[in-house]
Amino acid sequence: MRNERAAPMMLPIIETERLILRAPRPQDAEAIALYLNDFAVSGNLARVPFPYHLSDAKAWLRTRHPDTEPDDANFTIEAKGEGYVGHIGFHPGPDGPVIGYWLGKPFWGRGIMTEATIACLDWFFAETRAPVVYSGVFHFNIASLAIQQKLGFTQSGRSWLLCLARDAEVEHIDTQLTLGVWKARRT
Repeated sequence: MRNERAAPMMLPIIETERLILRAPRPQDAEAIALYLNDFAVSGNLARVPFPYHLSDAKAWLRTRHPDTEPDDANFTIEAKGEGYVGHIGFHPGPDGPVIGYWLGKPFWGRGIMTEATIACLDWFFAETRAPVVYSGVFHFNIASLAIQQKLGFTQSGRSWLLCLARDAEVEHIDTQLTLGVWKARRT
């Protein structure tokens, strides 16, 4: 059963020790295109084509608005002193909100995505009180699965999902995180 969507709101700027999470802006297009035009990144994502062009980034950015419902909120991830490094956001799924994320390859292995995901989930659960957030990874994306497991996501099944970059249906490990588990882990 799906929750009613929350009313549109202005996205906040979320600051952590090393990161700034903010609404995407048109000037992010070049960095988005640079990092997503790497198959090591786009090949792990369902809804991103490869090759990925500047025109793709500009078209996607035109769909983003700073006043949106929380379950359609998207944040640019900036590393303090380094600039744009990736993206994290939510979209409505068939069973409820889905969180997805990616990080430019030069920034892998530094704990950036774990830090960004914690901040986004704290914000999302506080804003919506949604009982569950869904996610998942393609079966070969062990690093992303490790982040989710570290944060309390549990495997809820397997499915097949179209990966645009691979132009193929790929086995997907479905995951979910309940508000109760999140609260217990954060205290």
